[in-house]
Amino acid sequence: MQMLPPRLLRRPWTVAVAALALALSFFVVVPASGSAMADGCRVDYTVDEWTGGYTAQVRVTHTGPALSGWQLAWTYGGDQHVTSAWNATVAQTGHAVTATNTAWNGGLADGGTVDFGLQGTWQSAHPVPTDFTLNGLSCGGDGTSPPTTPSPTATPSPTTTPSPTATPPSAECGGAAVCDGFEDQAGPAPSGNWRFTAPDCQGTGTAAVDTGVAHSGTRSLRVDGRAGYCNHAFVAATADLSSVGPVLYVRMWVRHTTALPAAHVAFVSMPDSSQGGKALRIGGQNGALQWNREIDDATLPAQSPVGVGLSRALPTGSWQCLRFAVNTSTTGLDTWLGDELVPGLHADGVPTQDVDAQWLSRTTAPKPTALRLGWESYGTGDDTLWFDDVVAGSSPVGC
Repeated sequence: MQMLPPRLLRRPWTVAVAALALALSFFVVVPASGSAMADGCRVDYTVDEWTGGYTAQVRVTHTGPALSGWQLAWTYGGDQHVTSAWNATVAQTGHAVTATNTAWNGGLADGGTVDFGLQGTWQSAHPVPTDFTLNGLSCGGDGTSPPTTPSPTATPSPTTTPSPTATPPSAECGGAAVCDGFEDQAGPAPSGNWRFTAPDCQGTGTAAVDTGVAHSGTRSLRVDGRAGYCNHAFVAATADLSSVGPVLYVRMWVRHTTALPAAHVAFVSMPDSSQGGKALRIGGQNGALQWNREIDDATLPAQSPVGVGLSRALPTGSWQCLRFAVNTSTTGLDTWLGDELVPGLHADGVPTQDVDAQWLSRTTAPKPTALRLGWESYGTGDDTLWFDDVVAGSSPVGC
């Protein structure tokens, strides 16, 4: 198995924050809203909002003695209501909200950070919260560091359970089933650990090893995809993924030329034994990234204006880091574009309107058996894509 060169462990490119994003930061000794901030914590609370709903990405930076567990609390000044969360257990009683660490991210060193996200609704007002406390002490309080364990408080009933797949990616390749930068490809046709395939029918699309464009090294896989139904062109890894789990993590760098069209297209296809071999697919529709399930044509998110707005376009003309995690024992599913956990591409087992209500109509856990990279279009949509630095295994891998 080809191991990735050290260059693959670079930090991911920053993903552009949506035009409507609002940000609020608390930082040690930096004045904010007329008051001095205390040593102990900083909170970056970034909001992406739309009429009646919002998502928030929260980053907590701790300075002081290492924490063995943490709980962040705040009060909403409007009528916001948390409906789901990832990377933390979030509970709400009235306007009071708490976010508590999961089993895997409770440790927080001096200078360490932790990230989590949430989604919610609002009706009349949604001001950004300003009164964050970490383990019972204010981030803008008396200058002391938070205690190393959360202070005992009455814990409200959780409004949501974090997704079982929402695990932050690491920077290790480890014993992945697929780990390839394509540097061992000797000729123009994919060979060795990769082979050309047209799963259902073949048209005029082509695939080749490209020595002129690469994310790292000197080689990548290039696919010239063509529009039109049943015009499939994929390069499939020979590795068997059926025993990878309980979560299958996949990371790839992808570069494409043409913006995702309004019609349905797919560029990642994974045969799924829970669907009798039909494919679990990543692609696009209505100009945004989506998951599609071949057996019933369900999509994640729903193809409503709100659902599409919760997904993201795939930028053109540059390498993008795409990561996803498929839980093979539940219906949990997460997708990252660079650093961002895309809210519309998140299924946590609790149906959310415009996101995963349709997707969760099928309760059988997916069980992908192979990985295919390429292009299939169901209407308009030629595209030229490149794939590089691909990893698939049972451990999360970063950009």
